[in-house]
Amino acid sequence: MSASSNKGGLGVQPSTAASPAGRRINLRKYNPLALSISVILWAVLGLFILYPLYKLLHLALIRDGALKFDSIARILSRKGNRLALYNSLKLGVFVACLSTFIGFIFAFARTRANLARGWRWFIDAIIILPLISPPFTLALGMLFAFGPTGVLTYKLLGIQGASIYGMWSTISAETLTYFPLAYMTLVGVLENINPSLEENAFSMGGSRLHVFRTISLPLSIPGIANSLLLVFSASLADFATPLVLAGHQFPILPTQAYLQITGLFDLRGGAALSFILLVPSLLIFILQHYWVSRKHYVTVTGKASSGTPTRLVSPGARYLLLFVCLAMSAFVLFLYGMIVFGSLVKAWGANHEFTLVNYRYLFTHGLKSIKDTLFIAFIAMPAGGLLGLIIGYLVTRQEIPGKRLMEFVSLINYALPGTVVGIAYLLAFNDPPIMLTGTATILIAAYVFRYSPTGLRATIATLQQIDKSIEEASTSLGANMLTTLRKITVPLILPSLFAGLEVTFTRAMTAISATIFLISVNWTLITVRILESATELELGNAAAFSVFVILTVYLVTNALRLVLRLLGLTTLQEKTALY
Repeated sequence: MSASSNKGGLGVQPSTAASPAGRRINLRKYNPLALSISVILWAVLGLFILYPLYKLLHLALIRDGALKFDSIARILSRKGNRLALYNSLKLGVFVACLSTFIGFIFAFARTRANLARGWRWFIDAIIILPLISPPFTLALGMLFAFGPTGVLTYKLLGIQGASIYGMWSTISAETLTYFPLAYMTLVGVLENINPSLEENAFSMGGSRLHVFRTISLPLSIPGIANSLLLVFSASLADFATPLVLAGHQFPILPTQAYLQITGLFDLRGGAALSFILLVPSLLIFILQHYWVSRKHYVTVTGKASSGTPTRLVSPGARYLLLFVCLAMSAFVLFLYGMIVFGSLVKAWGANHEFTLVNYRYLFTHGLKSIKDTLFIAFIAMPAGGLLGLIIGYLVTRQEIPGKRLMEFVSLINYALPGTVVGIAYLLAFNDPPIMLTGTATILIAAYVFRYSPTGLRATIATLQQIDKSIEEASTSLGANMLTTLRKITVPLILPSLFAGLEVTFTRAMTAISATIFLISVNWTLITVRILESATELELGNAAAFSVFVILTVYLVTNALRLVLRLLGLTTLQEKTALY
């Protein structure tokens, strides 16, 4: 790397000495404005990330001023909690493997099977549904289809008292929910493999299977590994799907921690369970962060000879891949159709006469939760987007003390299961000196500091692709940092900002695992109402709430994308995986 490629950020006068990169970095002066902003950021990161984590660890591990593991030992001494830990890990492994396998099939079909544009659009349109839905929506769909009064089990097959609860139904629902994460991770990896590598292998006489086994699959392995870690982490953190489908015979750690606090009012026990859940989550996050930072996803040499190679997939395999993708997409669409159908009947399983009574309930008894959720989501959306953008800019373009540590700390809440974050916030902000429970502030903070890393990662990825000399030219012509940021940098990273806005709004509308601990009579959320309705077997109301959330998220996110297109830019979600 040349010395010029390691120059300081905007407003920083770089050294002119012809020395290796980084030799004279200690002689540079910090930009006062960037330094001031970093101090403010450290204050809010300390308050809303490090302080709650400290409170959680202190309650779980510290007793009488000394480090003790008796709370952990007490929790693990119970057979039910040991079973929950084992079940959580087993669930995560099954879901990660199945989701990655299905996601790879979809990604391979999209990038190598030469599908028509219409088919690709249809598959993408269906795959996006689980990403903009509450995490337990497909669990509700499975209840409507396969439950005791399900359309398939009871109405079609006449099975009396069919039970859908247990491990395999939970694995199925989570796999359908999270395989789009694997798909969005893998499709970018496969798209970036240089097609000439596969074409050259064909020209040397390699068969389709040989080329796939020796070229395509090995180059996909880092993406497959990243997908496994990502989905395993998501499954480990899932709270709502097991609460709906797992039943008492298949306990898992997030639901056990929830019941420990809400049922037994045992804060120390809940903190201990959270610590047990925290350890594998952090290990996975560190491993994934290390894997991604290696940046060995693809081997790109020279210019691609053509677009997607078509010889890698035979006509028969192409139709098989298309059939599998369409069958899976149709099944997902069927489950969502069950949700819509369930929202339009009087009483599921008893009276299937069409009615709007569930939507009448939604806009009367559920009106407060709608207003609260929209208010919190529309406040968290710009706050989360801007926070990710600012931190991403500082750690990429400015010389500030501890910027890599700031990046890591910013990602902690994103890496932790929502249950852990929710319990940590409850412990940190339920008593003086900082009492935030029962307010909208704690809900907004939970969303902002949990989901802003999407915009942060997008900003860092974008800025790493933009030559610093563009901004340095502005600085050399006399522009200060704010002027350069406003006229040069921000227009280039607007897609990153919109990525953060979109994901923060989506998660504020659909997440539940963190905020289930933070709601109050003053502020409630739609996802909580869905969960309450589902557990009380008011399935029609739960379905109506779910339909409202899906439509709202779809409209808002597409409005954001439309604005970005009107600005002549492209959303990052169309190019890379952000969820």
